[in-house]
Order: sequence, then C-alpha cells, then structure tokens
Amino acid sequence: MAWFEWSSLFIRWFHVIAGVAWIGASFYFIWLDNNLRTPPKWKQDKGIKGDLWAVHGGGFYEVAKYQRGPEKMPETLHWFKWEAYTTWLSGFLLLSLIYYHGASIYLIDPSVMDLTPQDAIIRGLGLIFGGLFIYEGACRSALGRYPTLFGLFLLVLLGAVSYLATHWFSGRGAFIHVGALVGTIMAGNVFFKIMPAQRLMVDAVTNNKEIDPAWGLAAKLRSVHNNYLTLPLLFIMISNHYPMTFQHPQAWAVLMAIGIVSAWIRHYFNLKHIGISRPSVLITGAIGMLLIAGWVSYPRATQNEASDIQAHQSSISSNKAPLNDVEQRAFDVIQTHCANCHSAKPTDELFVVAPLGLMLDSWQQINAKAPLIYQRAVINKDMPLMNKTGMTEDDREAIGQWFKP
Repeated sequence: MAWFEWSSLFIRWFHVIAGVAWIGASFYFIWLDNNLRTPPKWKQDKGIKGDLWAVHGGGFYEVAKYQRGPEKMPETLHWFKWEAYTTWLSGFLLLSLIYYHGASIYLIDPSVMDLTPQDAIIRGLGLIFGGLFIYEGACRSALGRYPTLFGLFLLVLLGAVSYLATHWFSGRGAFIHVGALVGTIMAGNVFFKIMPAQRLMVDAVTNNKEIDPAWGLAAKLRSVHNNYLTLPLLFIMISNHYPMTFQHPQAWAVLMAIGIVSAWIRHYFNLKHIGISRPSVLITGAIGMLLIAGWVSYPRATQNEASDIQAHQSSISSNKAPLNDVEQRAFDVIQTHCANCHSAKPTDELFVVAPLGLMLDSWQQINAKAPLIYQRAVINKDMPLMNKTGMTEDDREAIGQWFKP
C-alpha cells in the first residue's frame, strides 16, 4: 500500500499547486477587469479600453486592455490555460486513485446504497459528465442569455446532483463528486469557450480582420461563472476534514446552503472591485454561515437516532459469537482503541460524529474497512489519533494477524 500513499501524496500536492495557480489567476483577472479605469485620450486613440497602474514587489506596473485588439500581434503572448487543465487532470487522477480504485472503502456506503464498485464508478462518472453536458447545453441555449434564470437553473442542477450523490455514495464520496462536477464545469468553460474565443481573437488580429465583440463577451461570461463557483469548490475540497457536514442527514442541503452563501460572499468582493460597497452582502453572508453552523450542530437525538444506536449495539453483541479467536482479539482491540471515535455515537470529547464518516461499531463495518484499518493502525501507525487510547504494539500486531494482505 506504500505506492498508494505516495501516489496520493504527490498527486494531491500537485493538484493543490495547480489549483492555487488557477484560482489565483482567475481572481486576479476578474479583479483586474473590474478595476480598469478610463484611459487618457492618447491611449483611447490606440484602441485601449481601460488601464490600471499597480505597485508590487518593488516595482510599478502599467496594464492596458484593448477594446478590440492591438494593431499587430506581439511576438510573445502569454496564455492562461494550463493552470486549469493541470488542475482538472490531477484532480481526476486523484478521484480515480482514491475513490474509484478504493471504491469499496471511500465511495461505497452500504447503509446508503449497497453498490458494487463498478456500479458506483459508473454512477459517479455519469454525474460528472452528464452534469457537464447539461450545463454546456444550457449555456449554449437561449437560457444562457438570461443571467438570473441561468443562475436559478444552475442551482437546480447542482441541487439535483447533490441529492443524488448523497443518496448513492458515502458522505465523502458524495461531496467530492459534486466538487468534481463543479471543477469539470470550470475547466470545461476554459476548454470549450474561453480558449476558442481567444484563438479567434488572435487569428483575427494576425490576419488583420475585425474582432467580433461577442467572442470576448462569451468568454468573459464563462470566467464570471468560474469566479462564483470557486469558493463553493474550495469548501468541498476541505470538507472531508469536517464530517459534521457530509454526515448530516440532509447533507445535500448543507452542501447547497454553504455553496450559495459562499457564492454570495464572493459577490460582495466582485461588487467592491467595481467601486460598489455593500456591506449588507458580507454581513448577511456571515449571518448565513452562522445559521448553517447552528443548524448543522443542533443536537439531533431523535427517537430514530436512539433506535439506530441500539441497533448498532445489538449488532455488536450478535457479531461477537461467530468470531474465531484471531477475529475476536482484533474486534476487541478496535472496540477499545478505535470505536470511541469511529462510532454512531462517539464517546471521545473531540467528535460529535465519526471522523470521515467511518463507523466501526459492528463486525460487518470493521470487516468492510479492513484494508484501511490495517494501513492506518499497523503500517502507518498514525491511528488512533495521537495514540490517545494507548494502543500497544501487541494490539497492532493483533490487527495485523487478523488482516494479512
């Protein structure tokens, strides 16, 4: 399993680096476009629509944007595309490695839907590329010309995908597939619309032809879409560290609520860049986040939950009898050192819900996650967390004797 850990590390590292470059460029150019000012007449006579002065890193910078394009194509022209492409490629590779190669561990939750790895992967790919197809079709239809209606349509699309994902996959797997769809939409905007429009503009300048303003407007619209999708996507990227979100009974609604509020907060900064100060947007966004946190954290000790816990406890009792000595020893170790956190009702003071949504109350649950338990407790030895429960080498050896890959 060492190859898996190292591959995951390097691909994830590269994915984060590429993502930082892409998001940084996206934020910068939206800010730049919103901060351009009317240039002096001599610049306007050269076809310059707006300019901006900035100071950074010990130097002054002058940036200008042309209404159409320069009279002559410069010898060196910088393109911004590989930031998007490498982010998507590394992200899809990471998705395939962790959630598809390890589908039985990370993607499938039998308590949600008992899927085979093949079925789960097909459904996951269907959500990603089916969602992209629907989005792209809507953008190219008349609906794309009405921003408010299109925004509502996008909310419905992402809401439907979130609902399906949380009713098909594990909590983590569901959230990451919604994120994969959003990331695919964003990279698709670059590939299907922004880059083709820019190639048309470059070809027009090179061949002394008129530039159609519609090319730039269409590309700008997709850039704005990406800008508003960025904060929701960043939340999804870090959400697997916070199981109270993806393990919530209405996880799809939690995801949508956080996505909407974070996009609303992004709207405040976009307005600010064009000189419109509306603190009410930021204040209502902050209040919205607090309300979501309160809703998600509100105790949910219902009769159904109590019944579920009782069922887990009954399952534990019923599963002890048929175990052989090696299995029984491993079961006892896991119950002593792992189930205090990884349980339907954690007893550790740090956790309200099981970390990563991983519950080890019954033998069936333990057996289903055997490779992961072995990797973390025996090979990596990074679990239990900070070895709070004092798991000994003999305890780890007991797990190793039970699971021998």
